[in-house]
Amino acid sequence: MRTDTRADRRATRALVERRRAEASALLSTDAARAALALHGTPLLLLDPEQVRRQYRRLRNALPFVRFHYAVKALAHDAVIAALDDAGSGFDVATGDELELLTRRGIDVARIIHTHPVKKPSEIEAALSAGVRTFVVDNDVELAKFAGAPGDVGLLVRLAYRSPHAKSDLSSKFGVGPFEAARLVEQAKRQGTRIAGFSFHVGSQLDDPARFAAAVSETLALMVDLERRLRVRFDTLDIGGGFPVSYDAPSATIEEVAARLRPILEPHVGRLDIIAEPGRVMVAEAMTLVTSVVGVAERGDGRWYYLDDGVYGSYSNVVAEDVHPLVYAEKELREGPSGIATHRWATLGGPTCDSTDVIARETLLPELAVGDLLVSPAMGAYTAVTATRFNGRALTPIAVMGRGLATGEVTAVGASDPRAVSIV
Repeated sequence: MRTDTRADRRATRALVERRRAEASALLSTDAARAALALHGTPLLLLDPEQVRRQYRRLRNALPFVRFHYAVKALAHDAVIAALDDAGSGFDVATGDELELLTRRGIDVARIIHTHPVKKPSEIEAALSAGVRTFVVDNDVELAKFAGAPGDVGLLVRLAYRSPHAKSDLSSKFGVGPFEAARLVEQAKRQGTRIAGFSFHVGSQLDDPARFAAAVSETLALMVDLERRLRVRFDTLDIGGGFPVSYDAPSATIEEVAARLRPILEPHVGRLDIIAEPGRVMVAEAMTLVTSVVGVAERGDGRWYYLDDGVYGSYSNVVAEDVHPLVYAEKELREGPSGIATHRWATLGGPTCDSTDVIARETLLPELAVGDLLVSPAMGAYTAVTATRFNGRALTPIAVMGRGLATGEVTAVGASDPRAVSIV
């Protein structure tokens, strides 16, 4: 984990200013202005080219790894299209996500199913569609694959505690070495092939050393079990969890890869090494624009009420403990006016619920009803985890630049993967 040093504080200021410049550049484009004029706020601006760039960064950093985008992070058709064109694989956790991909004509050979717990009917549907890589982590799930086709390969999910991750998944999924060995032995008796192992170090983990340790421990376990149980594994799934810089810098893709390369490279050719990144692919590809709908002075100071909140696109605040940056559009347009004109404020969402609070102690200029606010890096676990609480519509997504079509602008819900707003 990073410590709070003077260098870290300088890096944080640099990140805040870089995000400010990116948001300013985006809002100054004709496409963004046209989208806001058409749709109003709240509005999510999605740039598929940024998704392509992130995929290329991953491929350049770890060229021997096959990447499967975790569709759950942002199940939008423009994202799927961009990654399909780039040659990415895909990782699904439900039958609905699988249907989204097959409806687009994605080759099922590029799809893996990694939810450790599945309905028998979901397994049957995935097998019928042609999916051949699945994840299990207990006896009951293993038994569901009895009689599966011989070319099906199961990955046993391992649990690695990562208390510094935003979401430590080890308490819900995965097994330790002893239980993993038992599952491999049971699979042999059942006649089901265990292709290898998978793990997930935790979501938003800013700790390259933990990634490296998990890979090393998994490889050591695979060698030990191959020797003791007379089996042969061919697949290693290193999961996801690559961090994103929200309000503070985090390890880059390249920094994580630098720790993994020397450990993984000796196994290239012998093992099919795959990964399931989600957040790092899409977080920086989408920006949220909201507007002030109310202003109040309360016992704890100034409150601004916005037209999106934690039941909507800011759902990452509650579900992911993410702290998005928030910029006033007037500052992006006119430049910073100086700290003397700013005041600390609380940002509340639009629902009639006291838990709908986006941020506290946010330093902002004086704002009025109708003023715009901008939050960058809002692509991951935002639109997909939003609700319609209080009957509010899901925030539309406007696709900027290269989308699936051109020349048409339509307002669509963020949860509808079949339609996109093209600007």
